[in-house]
Amino acid sequence: MSIVIKIGGSNLQNSHSLLIVREVVAHYSQPVVLVVSAFKGLTDQLFEFIENPRTTKNELKAFVEELKMRYEPILSNHFTDLSLKDKIETELNKRLGKLEELLTAARLMGEVPDFLEDEILSFGERFSSLILAGFLRQTGLDYSEVLPEEIGLITDGEYHNASVDLDKSTSGIRSAFSGNANFVVPGFYGLSEDGKTTVFGRGGSDYSAAVLAACLGAESLDVWKDVDGYMSGDPGILDNPHQIGNLSFSEAAELSYFGAHILHPRTVEPLKTANIPIRIFNYKQVEKGLLPFTRIESNPIFDPRVIKSVTSTDGLGTLTLRGPGVGIKPGILARVTTELDKNRINIKSVITTQVAISLLLDENDLDLASKITQAMEIHGIDAVDFIGNLSLVAAVGEGVLEEPGVAARIFSAVAREKINVRLTSFGASKVAVYFLVNRDDRNLALKAIHNEFFLND
Repeated sequence: MSIVIKIGGSNLQNSHSLLIVREVVAHYSQPVVLVVSAFKGLTDQLFEFIENPRTTKNELKAFVEELKMRYEPILSNHFTDLSLKDKIETELNKRLGKLEELLTAARLMGEVPDFLEDEILSFGERFSSLILAGFLRQTGLDYSEVLPEEIGLITDGEYHNASVDLDKSTSGIRSAFSGNANFVVPGFYGLSEDGKTTVFGRGGSDYSAAVLAACLGAESLDVWKDVDGYMSGDPGILDNPHQIGNLSFSEAAELSYFGAHILHPRTVEPLKTANIPIRIFNYKQVEKGLLPFTRIESNPIFDPRVIKSVTSTDGLGTLTLRGPGVGIKPGILARVTTELDKNRINIKSVITTQVAISLLLDENDLDLASKITQAMEIHGIDAVDFIGNLSLVAAVGEGVLEEPGVAARIFSAVAREKINVRLTSFGASKVAVYFLVNRDDRNLALKAIHNEFFLND
């Protein structure tokens, strides 16, 4: 049975990083499917171009040349097999040339259509999989690169946030990875049925790896990060956060969604049904071997404290629609959400009352969302207002709804610090309680909750 390994961009920075990756994969005795992200920072550079495609021809060429030079030290210093080096360099130049063509098309149009944006963004992973597969072969390990288009990784065709069609993809994937060979696969993208590149959203290489693990019935999905797995809180904010040895799929999904950036929030989707565990390792401690810092699996493991971790997300705001009966009048919420969706405004949560509907949005979308809603002139909405500069604080743990007094302890701890809670949700998730506070109160709220549940441990 194979194992799927995910290597993130923070682990792919330079020649030294690749040596550590080589040490990681050397620990495995069974066939490996290695899913990789782009080299650190490259996807951000591609996003910057997409946001401002009106660059000059010389600037564009300089950008592509800069990308080429980024990989030159690896090819020069680590590829003693000149035949292999020439092969990798030839293919790299071919892919760089294709990227330059796409960037040139965007420059000439002065904009980047959805199909072109996803195609451009996929190249970071295409570069890293090529380089890493060649590097591992150079160091004596039998790894071959295989691309999503070669294995039939079929998506629903949605640009920017696609989902894989597991029913249509499984057969091709199992056929491509049969036998005892090892493979390197670029994450982050798949192809629609009509052959268009569609990406899985920022951090979507985790989702790619999870899909492959599910399709293959892998023993586990092993994710190598630069941190010691999940913690009871952010070490940059809290004094003594605890390491979390075990999480349920639901807990991991909620922690990822609410701000603990260990995994992409959708990573657990394909694995939960297949009951394939996720193991989190720290590549900075690769010498410890295959001893995971956090193991994520189906069966919930209850903690006596109930709360396992507190986390947060910044840059949020609320858009509130007010009016007598607005919360129960049919059609209002549907009309508003449909119009916001047309403008690619993501609604993170909705809370309704008799006289108000509050939508949780990205702070950057508030102004546009307010203008769109007011322009609709919906009967029953008397006022539209919004509040920005908010942070979402979430407390996560199996049993949070069943154990009496947990919510009371959370909000009592926050109240003792005289923190004003702007909005709260309890019951929407079986494993999480979340609420909004002013951004300036975020750290104090996290510390108050963490101290309440962990201080006396």
